Amino acid sequence: MAKTVKPTDTSSSTVIAPDGPSVQCGRTEVALKQNVTYSTPTTAAGTKTGLKLDLQVPKTSGEKPPLVVYITGGGFVMADKSANLGERTYVAEQGYAVASIEYRTETSGSTYKDGVADVKSAIRYLRAHADEYGFDASKVGVWGQSAGGYLAAMAGATNGNKQFDSGDNLDQSSDVQAVVDEFGASDLATIADDFDAATKATYMAPGSFINAYVFGPGSKQTVTADAAANEAADPATYLSASSAPFILLQGDKDQIISPSQSLTLLNDLKEKGVEGTRYVVKGANHGDMSFLGDPAAGAKWSTQQVMGTITGFLDKKLAG
Repeated sequence: MAKTVKPTDTSSSTVIAPDGPSVQCGRTEVALKQNVTYSTPTTAAGTKTGLKLDLQVPKTSGEKPPLVVYITGGGFVMADKSANLGERTYVAEQGYAVASIEYRTETSGSTYKDGVADVKSAIRYLRAHADEYGFDASKVGVWGQSAGGYLAAMAGATNGNKQFDSGDNLDQSSDVQAVVDEFGASDLATIADDFDAATKATYMAPGSFINAYVFGPGSKQTVTADAAANEAADPATYLSASSAPFILLQGDKDQIISPSQSLTLLNDLKEKGVEGTRYVVKGANHGDMSFLGDPAAGAKWSTQQVMGTITGFLDKKLAG
């Protein structure tokens, strides 16, 4: 984690003061289906791996709910689909089917290309089985945190682009109608620009978790030395008129992902004519630090102010 974090520019953003109560669950019954295998891709080592998802569907009468695909964080080295159950359940209780997915990470020798392909594969699988599971396949959003926020941005930016579509259910679309990106990366070469020199050097070193997710484990290449590779890994590269609308949320005290990452992506969205809004959560650190032994860092992210911002956006883009 960074020792120092530069103040972030909020002039084009909305500041959220997360000083209210946390969201509460239990008001709506939600059906849970666990460990559904959605894809069995081949890892870099040549072995097959079954990727699974957990699906929550609210038990409500009337129209079928829209779908939200949740993409967990984990520093590109883990992808625990059981994470953030409380926040996922809250979104499900607001009238959404919520699928939390696994994806390939550095631990299997995989890169961002595999991760994006896995997200798109999950979306296609879920669309193919929408009638079976009881949700509306025409309304799909992606919601990611940290590494998952980066993958959500990549998925939403590449609407209409088949570059990352591979595997099964290719007759189904992987396009999405909304992107919720919480404290995700964008331009990987500048991911540590708000941090102290020692942290930045660690992030940009050959073989770091950033460089391994772009070039693969064991590579000595770096995103700072290979501009083309960095560009290919940047969601902004793929933005077009087909891209989904975004909301970007980041804490101004984030010690893992520079707060300026979301500002950079906001500016890229504006330049490409893609709808986007950035929310800065005052006093908040990186929201997904439970895997680093600090579950309390997520408290500000489960407040009614923050979660209400997310569900309000989903209501506007998916439920209308």
